[in-house]
Amino acid sequence: MLRQYELVDRVLAYDSDADEDLLNRAYVFSLQAHGSQLRASGDPYFSHPIEVAGILTELRLDAETIATGILHDTIEDTVATPAQIEKLFGSNVARLVDGVTKLSKIDAGTTPNERAAENLRKFVLAMSDDIRVLLVKLADRLHNMRTLHFIANPDKRRRIARETMDIYAPLAERIGLYSFMDELQALAFQQLEPEGYDTIIKRLAALRAGSGDMVARIASGITLLLGTAGIDVVVVGREKRPYSIWRKLQAHRIAFENLPDVIAFRVIAPDASDCYRALGTIHQRWQAVPGRFRDFISTPKRNGYRSLHTTVMHSERVRIEIQIRTAEMDREAEFGLAAHWAYKAGGDTSAPVQEAYPWLKDLLEAVDHASTPEEVLEHTRLAMFQDQVFAFTPKGELIQLPAGSGPVDFAYALHTDLGDTCVGAKVNGHVVTLRTPLVNGDRVEILRSKAQKPDPAWEGFVVSVKARSAVRRFVRQQERSQRLSLGRTLFDEIVGRLKLPLSEDTVEAALARLKLADRPALYLALAGQTVNDTALLEAVLPGSTANKPKKCPRAGMKAPISITGLTPGVAYSLADCCRPIPGDRIVGVGRPGSGIEVHCIDCATLADESAPGADNAEWLDLHWGDETAGGVARVAAVVHNAPGSLAALTAILAHHKANIVNLNLSERDRAFHSFVIDIEVDDLAHLTNIVAALRATKAVVTVERVKA
Repeated sequence: MLRQYELVDRVLAYDSDADEDLLNRAYVFSLQAHGSQLRASGDPYFSHPIEVAGILTELRLDAETIATGILHDTIEDTVATPAQIEKLFGSNVARLVDGVTKLSKIDAGTTPNERAAENLRKFVLAMSDDIRVLLVKLADRLHNMRTLHFIANPDKRRRIARETMDIYAPLAERIGLYSFMDELQALAFQQLEPEGYDTIIKRLAALRAGSGDMVARIASGITLLLGTAGIDVVVVGREKRPYSIWRKLQAHRIAFENLPDVIAFRVIAPDASDCYRALGTIHQRWQAVPGRFRDFISTPKRNGYRSLHTTVMHSERVRIEIQIRTAEMDREAEFGLAAHWAYKAGGDTSAPVQEAYPWLKDLLEAVDHASTPEEVLEHTRLAMFQDQVFAFTPKGELIQLPAGSGPVDFAYALHTDLGDTCVGAKVNGHVVTLRTPLVNGDRVEILRSKAQKPDPAWEGFVVSVKARSAVRRFVRQQERSQRLSLGRTLFDEIVGRLKLPLSEDTVEAALARLKLADRPALYLALAGQTVNDTALLEAVLPGSTANKPKKCPRAGMKAPISITGLTPGVAYSLADCCRPIPGDRIVGVGRPGSGIEVHCIDCATLADESAPGADNAEWLDLHWGDETAGGVARVAAVVHNAPGSLAALTAILAHHKANIVNLNLSERDRAFHSFVIDIEVDDLAHLTNIVAALRATKAVVTVERVKA
């Protein structure tokens, strides 16, 4: 553990104007606050924040950030309060410590996803205000991962490792902090795939033993080659990291022996022009592997990463990956934003954050508008994990998007209004569908119409967080509007039964009895069936339903109906004309002012263009849910007018365990009787078996299902 003077000396070594008093006071306060607390390793808890501060000094950060590292656990794990931190160390440090602090006081009844989402939401908001929050959090997570093996519970170790792999390592990559990313991934991989980790370590050791000093030989050869060409470079070679090797093995489904490029080399050149000269010299000497060249100098990654990447077939019969960059680019590649982030005393440290990192702005917007904890976590993982594709506007502006993005993602990246009104696109001068994925270098022109609105189907193919969030937000608004309209109609119909004038005071009193805030809340409750007509009538006019008999559920009904494709909570009914049952292909028809009516897809009523409201009806693609069991089907049967015919028919229904709900004698003459029968069945297959059995008996002349 770093001693107090050692930590201060580290900071003063790169910042002679650092606030030494601030660091000393923070060190002493944290030591006293954590007192006798111990970590899982048995070390004093105080050692953790000091080691975090030490990691931050490696990034050469300012005194306020180092003090935040020292104090970052005091609010969460000690009796210290935010007000106390602000009083002793100033508003900036207090704000940073609060940003790093988890929401430890969330209700115990919330789910793990809800707690994780709330922690993440607060963290993203704080990070967008001042990126130093993220730097402290990453240092905190790095030290926790270095000591993770001391935790006895394997499930807890795996949970922390998974969170690190899903959230924190990608966050480090997004700000170009590759040194942190590599170590976080390596430590998490060791916990998540211990057998895979051990196997790769052993294979690398065997490769090292078999090839001798191959890495040193190749590095010397590259240095000599470029030196002869007049380019003074430093060449560093290394084996690829276990997690990087594991990902390639999984992605390409190959054995370790067939992995083409296990060795990578970094060439540090004096300036950018020398980087390109070095690339040309290397390609003249060794054959380049097609498709493996990337120029991140002319087109940097979104996190600011710059380098030339190529893979060549070396004369030692191995494929090697070579990265060519300047010393400045190399420093930024290792430490990312921290390599060039200069903090000035009293300066505005938050302004450049979202401008320098537009992905953070998109993530903030998505997290802010997410409706569920699952959406918060999904948006964050999407924003972190996606590789990039580069496309251009007609004016030549470069737009960076997640790999797999299409025109809709491109439109939303330019402006939300453009995305909302997107109807098509031209890519490289040719009209393409909105589902067309973009590739690097595409020139994209968005076609728009003011009449266009986001299509819910877009969610099935958009990739970017911003586009997906915008589509979901529009769908939620549309669903709410539909439910409000339906609820308003239901309200008018229900209170109309009272045939009494309804004052605003009466409605306010009813809302109070129902414990609802306002009319929209009531309309939503009616549409969602959380308030029924009896409850509303009783709330509006207490005692009005006292003498009304309660309806009993019909005997024999097997289970509630479940239909997917409907807006949750919206009222619906099964159409009387075709009486759909599970197994039928179904469609929903919604008309203004009424609920959704579910029809068989071949119902004759659907073809009636003169039906009321047909012009502005909304059609929904529906499917039976897994929980549905049973429905009522109608059949028309013609039987012989002879003793025992009806008994034979009902006996077959009883044998197939089909309950008769209604039976009506529709026609009769001397030879035949016609019956219309409503029967409860499990599904379409059950009904088909019953109809086949009825047709096979001599008592029945014909039998058909009625769908109109």
